[in-house]
Amino acid sequence: MPKFNPEQPDITINAATRREVIEAITKTLDDYVFPIVAKEVQTNIRTRWQNGEYNSITSAIKFAQTLTDNIQAISKDKHLRVFYSHQPFPPTNEQGDIKEREKFQQSLAWENFGFHKVERLAGNIGYLDIRAFMPQKQAGETAIAAINFLSNTRALIIDLRQNGGGSPDMVALISTYLFDDKLVHLNDLHWREKDASGKYRDRIEQHWTLPYVPGERYLNKDVYILTSKDTFSAAEEFANNLQQLKRATIIGEITKGGANPGLFQPFNKHFGMFIPTGRAVNPITNTNWEGKGIQPDVKVSAEQAFKTAHLAAMKRVLVKTTDLKFVDELKKAIETVQKELAQQGNK
Repeated sequence: MPKFNPEQPDITINAATRREVIEAITKTLDDYVFPIVAKEVQTNIRTRWQNGEYNSITSAIKFAQTLTDNIQAISKDKHLRVFYSHQPFPPTNEQGDIKEREKFQQSLAWENFGFHKVERLAGNIGYLDIRAFMPQKQAGETAIAAINFLSNTRALIIDLRQNGGGSPDMVALISTYLFDDKLVHLNDLHWREKDASGKYRDRIEQHWTLPYVPGERYLNKDVYILTSKDTFSAAEEFANNLQQLKRATIIGEITKGGANPGLFQPFNKHFGMFIPTGRAVNPITNTNWEGKGIQPDVKVSAEQAFKTAHLAAMKRVLVKTTDLKFVDELKKAIETVQKELAQQGNK
């Protein structure tokens, strides 16, 4: 899903642009994963248009936001939204010519393929800040390097507080390092797709851990996942998978609540729409987190989540540590983080 930049310049739109976008929306909604809801949204948008509710809107930003608000008021789907971009939309992963694909690759590399920070914290605790689950084809080598760097730490904190989602194949790659070589069923995606005859059919896509990953797997060590109200989509899937499999402790806030994957559909250079064409189904719960979010195991503010996890991780490592040198280091680090967390709570 493209990122919306609230500080981008606006443009003035006319009646022809409004008509083009509304017609494109109603057509694109035919592919929505819930067809009954799609018909309700289509009827509502057409009625508003015919009643002239959009006629006075000349701001592109306001138009996209108004349409999104109208659509989500009925669908309750946080993935289903209209986007405006002042810069022309770039091609998606496999679209465009060679130069466009190179530009796409460069844009992902500029973000370091979603890996914002990798660090060894006090007490030999690993820390991995992932801002997006980018496609494994482009981001795989960076992911592998980041995880292997942390292989000697005694516990791992994965920070998803600013992660808006991304690709399920990257979720599977990172998850694989947290389990042994016995394949683990992570999640299913139920897709609504159009066949060659134009009829819609359902297809189930299963996601499992991989049979092989380079380097050492991160086994028999505690894993903590940090969440916030902005943790969304594939980031929620990652947290939910590991929570249901009892492989990680979730610390932070209830997540945003988006479990319906799909694709971005550009309408023109400046307007497009993300259309969910599937829904996640966890193989353990047979449901998902749409509209509810992931409930953390330890509920604290997003601001306090990091130090809360760091403290919990060190305390667990201390119990298992016998070398006096390391015990002393852990006790000092625990005391420091306890004081910092107390100061945070007093603000």
